[in-house]
Formats: sequence, C-alpha cells, structure tokens
Amino acid sequence: MKKILVTGGLGYIGSHTVVELQQAGFKVVVIDNLANSSLDVLGGITTITDQAPIFERLDLRDKADVIDFFKTHNDLDGVIHFAASKAVGESVENPLLYYENNLNTLVYLLQECKAHSINNIIFSSSCTVYGEPDSLPITETASIKKAMSPYGNTKQISEEILFDTCYISEMKSIALRYFNPIGAHESAEIGELPIGVPQNLVPFITQTAAGIREQLSVFGDDYDTSDGSCIRDYIHVVDLAKAHLIAMQRLLSEKNTSDFEVFNIGTGEGSSVFKVIKTFEKVSGEKLNYKVVDRRPGDVTAVYADTKKANEVLGWEAEKSLENALASAWKWEQKVRSKK
Repeated sequence: MKKILVTGGLGYIGSHTVVELQQAGFKVVVIDNLANSSLDVLGGITTITDQAPIFERLDLRDKADVIDFFKTHNDLDGVIHFAASKAVGESVENPLLYYENNLNTLVYLLQECKAHSINNIIFSSSCTVYGEPDSLPITETASIKKAMSPYGNTKQISEEILFDTCYISEMKSIALRYFNPIGAHESAEIGELPIGVPQNLVPFITQTAAGIREQLSVFGDDYDTSDGSCIRDYIHVVDLAKAHLIAMQRLLSEKNTSDFEVFNIGTGEGSSVFKVIKTFEKVSGEKLNYKVVDRRPGDVTAVYADTKKANEVLGWEAEKSLENALASAWKWEQKVRSKK
C-alpha cells in the first residue's frame, strides 16, 4: 500500500482528495495546522471511507517540527501539497503573511523530501499564475505575466522553486493549475467550511441563503463581459480531487514525460457571477439578497481553462455540472446549519 502525505488535508480541497486517495487504496497521512479547517473534517473523511487517515497537527512554518515529522514518516511514496493561504484580497492587504506561509513552507517541505528521497510531488497551483489573459480559453503555454496579487505571485514563485528543485534532483512534480473549486461531497459529510467571513463566492452565496450573511456583495458589474460581472471556470471539488489522484498515479507509474509538468484543471467553460447566482436560485429555490459594490483589487475580468492537455495527456476530465456543484454546496450548508 502506497503512503501519501497530504498537507492541508483537512482543508476544503485537501479533504476531498484524501477521500479519493483512500478509496483508491492509498494509505494517507494528513498534516494540518487547523488555521482554516476543523478537526470535525477527520470524522467526515472517516465516515465516507470507513477509515481514518493518520493525522498530525503541525504548522509547516515551524522548520524544526517539519524535520521531526519526516524523521517519523520517512517512508512516504509521495506528497500532495495544499497547505497555503489562498485569498486574493487578503494577500493584497497582508502580503508578508502570504510570502511566509506559501513560500517558506514549500521550501521546508522540499528540503525534507529531498533529504529522505521522497520524489513524487503534486503541487496545488492556480490559474492565477496567468494573470489577465491575452486570449481565452487559457492553455498551459500562455505567458506567465506579472502577478496581480501577492497570492498569485506566491503560486508563480512556488512553481519556479519546484522546477529548479526537480532540475537538480531526482524529484518529479506535477503542478495542477486549477480554476475555481465549488461544491461538496455528495454525502454532505465534507465541504467548504471557511472560518470567519468567506473569501470565495459560493460559500458566501450559501451563507446568505441560509441567513448567516445579510447580503451578498457582487464585486463590480462594469467588467467587459456579457452581463458586466467577472467570469470564472467553476469546477466541482470532487472532480478536482480526482485530478490529484490521477496525477499522483501518473508519477508513481512513471508516465510523466518531464520532471516538472503542468496541467490546467477546470471545466473549460466560463460562468459569470450573475449566472452562478441565478443557477443557485434555480437549484435551491432560494432568492438571494445581493448588491453590486466596487471591484476588488487583484481581480481579473475573465478566466477559464483550455482543458485539452489534462483530458488527453493526464486522462482526466470534469464530469459534474455547475447545477450539481451548487446543489451539493447548498446541501452541505444546510447540514452544517442543522448541527448548530
């Protein structure tokens, strides 16, 4: 049984990926500092898969703790690295937090992987590395422009760190540049559970519908799009989690064609903020209270993926619809509220 470390494994995307790994027969070790997650997620993973992953509460910013962890778990076959801060707006307001949390932690992790000959790394990257695109849909060969936020810059730099490390070592890495994950596991045992005010659209929508938030803010309606709101590629989190499983299997079976590969992970279809709102109202039967406010710094007009490379080379494609994702997000929100 192959043993995989998932950093940030109790977070939103991490927890769904742990489920996919365990259901595929992997032994999973989770690192999480619980800064933006809950220990309750461990119970959800266990309920879905009938097994609990090994859990270590650890902050990857503490280099000594990272070293100690790898002394205990030196038999890992691979690592999927999620643990990072991820909000564009917050990164503009607090860039040093993002540089510390997203870059230092990656360096400490790779130093120990290299020292213990753990050579298969899947990296949680983002479409934000492309900045404002010249053309749509975005392919993996699109130019990497100056980042529009510190968050985006940390993803660009992280990919460079991985590329340089793979070049001088036996390490192999796949960076998955994913677009906008939404939705929840069909069981409603795990889902997106932001601590504090949500930074992403869909949890803010579901919390507004549930009465937790008084009003949803739409950040700008004067973008150069059909309805004036930003366009994003919203992908179901379960589809995204399956991409991480397939990417890890690719490295373990040595099917990669270079030491550092990148793949866009999205649906290939862009949806505006207003479309997401209307679709949610349709699948939930709830009317949303929303208001158009000023644009946020760091937001680009439109981003959606060309997924041909992931479909053909990685052998992965998104299967779930926007309607399915929003319905599952609402089911999850209702379950969370029923427990309170």
